[in-house]
Amino acid sequence: MRNGGTMKKQIAVIFGGQSSEHDVSCVSAANVIDGLNTDKYEIHRIGITKEGHWLYVDETSQIRDGSWRDSAVTAVISPDRKTGGLLKIQGDRVERVSVDVAFPVLHGLYGEDGTIQGLFELAGIPYVGCGVLASAASMDKISTKIFAARTGVRQARYVTDTAKNLSGIEKTMDAVEKELGYPVFVKPSNAGSSQGVSKARDRAELEAAIRLAKQHDRRVLIEENIVGREIECAVLGGERAEASVVGEILAAAEFYDYDAKYNNADSQTVINPDLPEETKEQIRRSALAVFKAVDGFGLSRVDFFVENETGEVVFNEINTLPGFTNISMYPMLWKAMGVELTELLDRLIELAFMR
Repeated sequence: MRNGGTMKKQIAVIFGGQSSEHDVSCVSAANVIDGLNTDKYEIHRIGITKEGHWLYVDETSQIRDGSWRDSAVTAVISPDRKTGGLLKIQGDRVERVSVDVAFPVLHGLYGEDGTIQGLFELAGIPYVGCGVLASAASMDKISTKIFAARTGVRQARYVTDTAKNLSGIEKTMDAVEKELGYPVFVKPSNAGSSQGVSKARDRAELEAAIRLAKQHDRRVLIEENIVGREIECAVLGGERAEASVVGEILAAAEFYDYDAKYNNADSQTVINPDLPEETKEQIRRSALAVFKAVDGFGLSRVDFFVENETGEVVFNEINTLPGFTNISMYPMLWKAMGVELTELLDRLIELAFMR
């Protein structure tokens, strides 16, 4: 569609998905769509149900009220570069839409792990955010540990259990007790929004925690307990990426799990918290170092602890498709830097074209 003599860019915003963060993705997507400049972009909404069915969605209001799942139009991103693009299928009718850029607003499995990024690569469609390698490595907590180790940034000590079943659980628990002690945090290596994460204070709790984590992923990470403040930093850009001011999570629960993030109104975020300036600067440098170590591009939110006893900065994890809900730290941090949501989205889309 032409606007003032110029052609609007065709933007496919993809949301929902099959991960445990499906509902959060929908909220993020509605906010992203509302923030996009409609003078510049023609927006195509593609929702993926929890069952993996791709649907074309006409209105953003349908995302907010959940009625998008009743759409009668199937949406397909075809990897065929000659006849592909976005295919809208209704009955026997197929309409092809040429997509200029894809904006995945998907969190977790099949959205943040490099799989859909691979589809965009095959289709030759520019896309917002990290590439296949960075997405896959950052989604997998054990792999992130390995990549981040090259930066020299301190991480929590850890033990892994990568067995296909629970046959090695006794050996794993022995290693935890020898190398880490209690308490520890037990996490599925590949899951988002703290799904399947629990704290273990003794051997019985550790066994239960490993069994729970194995329900989400066969590969399990067990980390030492870091007692400290939870600090996050946003990264934006390509080769010359920038780090934002930092923000602090004040979790209502004992740790910032899925429920504390999205369902507990007592959890709070503080932008630019009271920390020594040298600590804030170290966090920003460390965030950029980790981002580069995983070959990050576009955007990421990098999470740290500032240890209470020592004041040391400890890297926790990197999120390559952070949330865009009303309580999400990533857009809040850039707003504190003077970058409003519409400008932030413009910059992310420009980066997609640059790549």
